[in-house]
This record gives sequence, C-alpha cells and structure tokens, in this order.
Amino acid sequence: MALIGRLFVILFGFLAACLVAGIIVVGTVLFPEFSDFAGGVIDPDAINIVLGFGFIFLSGFALLPATIVVLITEAFYIRSVLAYAIGGGIVGLACYLGLIPFDPDTLRFDGIVRRHLEIMTGAGIVAGLVYWLIAGRNAGAWREPRRPLRPPPPLPSHSPVPPHTPSSS
Repeated sequence: MALIGRLFVILFGFLAACLVAGIIVVGTVLFPEFSDFAGGVIDPDAINIVLGFGFIFLSGFALLPATIVVLITEAFYIRSVLAYAIGGGIVGLACYLGLIPFDPDTLRFDGIVRRHLEIMTGAGIVAGLVYWLIAGRNAGAWREPRRPLRPPPPLPSHSPVPPHTPSSS
C-alpha cells in the first residue's frame, strides 16, 4: 500500500517539476522578445497556451531520463539535494541533446546553441530541486518497515487505579 502512495507522490513531483521547467524554458526563450515590446500589452491567453505547450513538450521529452533518475534514487535511498540537482541537470541536457541532430560519421552534435543548452540544463537543475522538495526527500522510504506504536506511558504511582468492572454474564 505504501508503494502505491509513493507512486502518486512521484508522479505529482514529476509533473510539478515539468511545470516549473516549462515556465523557465518559455520565460527565458521569450525574454528577448519581452524586452522589445516597448510597453505593449501582452496577451495572457497566448502566454498560457505557450506555457501549456512548454509543459507538455518538456514532460514528454523528460519522461524517460527522469524515470531513470527516479529509479536509481529510489533503489539506493538517495535523498541528497545535490544528487537531484545533478540528475535534473543531466535530464535537461539529455532533453536538449535529443532535439539536436547527431552526425555519426564525425561523432558530433550539429547545431548546438550554447544559450539554449544552458537554459535547458538550468531548467533541469531547478526541476530536480522541485522534485526533491516534493518527493526526493523521502526516496526509498516506502521500503522501510513501519515503526511499532509505542505503548502508553505508565500511570504515576499516586494516581487512583481505575475501578474494575466485572463483566456481565
């Protein structure tokens, strides 16, 4: 039963991390355009649509690498915030490099834009931190046995003894 609850926590943490990463990616990619509006009105519906697509896009690309990081951290009880930040950075890097064409003849990625690489890696780091806040702090806790309930403390010696009631037959 604890495993089922843990899966829901992991799923919620993953979705929250993808939402934060999507907001970061969309905000930083669109930042140069925001500064060129010269005080013009920004349509909030368009921003909501762009954020929604960013969330869907990142959650689809990040699912497999993030699942690998989650499985490793759950299996080895890794609860360090640094491990999740590094894992998130690696997931962000993997998502970006998954979009760039790879030339197998030269063993190089063609067309890497350094700014975009930094944005995706930074968004992955922040997403890893958000995931740690929600689910990573208790990684592997579902496998630990429950602590037994402590018995109530003994009554003080000068307290009255509760009356004994005979059982009715």
